[in-house]
Amino acid sequence: MSTDRTIPSHTVPTEHQEHASVGADEGRRERATWGVIALTLVTMVGEIAAGRIFNSMALLADGWHMASHAAALGITVFAYSYARRHRDNSRYAFGTWKVGALGGFTSAVVLGGVALLLVAESVERLLNPAAIAFDQAILVAGIGLAVNLLSAWMLSDAGHHHGAGEAHDHNLRAAYAHVLTDALTSVLAIAALLAGKLLGWVWMDPLMGLVGAAIIARWAVGLMRDTSRVLLDGDVDPELATAVRRAIESHDDNQVVDLHLWRVGPRGLSAIISLATHHPRPPEHYKELVAEGFDLTHVTIEVNRCSADDCGP
Repeated sequence: MSTDRTIPSHTVPTEHQEHASVGADEGRRERATWGVIALTLVTMVGEIAAGRIFNSMALLADGWHMASHAAALGITVFAYSYARRHRDNSRYAFGTWKVGALGGFTSAVVLGGVALLLVAESVERLLNPAAIAFDQAILVAGIGLAVNLLSAWMLSDAGHHHGAGEAHDHNLRAAYAHVLTDALTSVLAIAALLAGKLLGWVWMDPLMGLVGAAIIARWAVGLMRDTSRVLLDGDVDPELATAVRRAIESHDDNQVVDLHLWRVGPRGLSAIISLATHHPRPPEHYKELVAEGFDLTHVTIEVNRCSADDCGP
């Protein structure tokens, strides 16, 4: 392909050129997260104290697990607050919506750290078993499970207002994952304590710590993978890029020679499109070709006149 004339690049905004960095739902999600933090802190103190008093590794691990999650949920609230306070800050070219993904990624790292701590404490208790006050420990673990289920419901209710075309709120997902893993460890703690009480299997108490650690680590890796895609602009479906390319190349003799798509908000995408054609038209013409069916809030079009027989790359 040869190029003898280039029509200058143009950034062509859609009718609603907004970054959608912070939606109306974030306030509700932030309030729900604050409520979950309060419940988590109260239950955490009770489980850690009871774990020490009743000598239950499963209960103690669950309490420290909740402590780490209280800190991670604090990161979640900070992300919402920061995004809200800086939503109109011109220093952020595409808004502050990625703060939520960053909060989710940080929470995933915290989850990984929790898994490692649970492994270390569980191995220690396997090597050095101790007598456990099962009845009292089971009661406290049951209360912890009830609190976790209530917290999960609060966060789930706050997230029910997701728009049809909206990207996942990774920050809310991270908070939800935290309380679900707390609920899981509470269930494992109850099962281990019942096995120790009824069957004399005291080793089940630390073993459930290892099982819980494995499950938490798996969720942490998955959350880290998904949020890192957002942070590195790699979460756009490849099929979408193919559809954008097809929308342009299906008209005239257009050939897309370079295409970049990345997300600039929960509901919007940005695109840089370089194309070659024998019969160049104004950039607005090509913008209209991708105006329907794609949530493109920022479109930059570069049109190159092609003098060769084949305008492909």
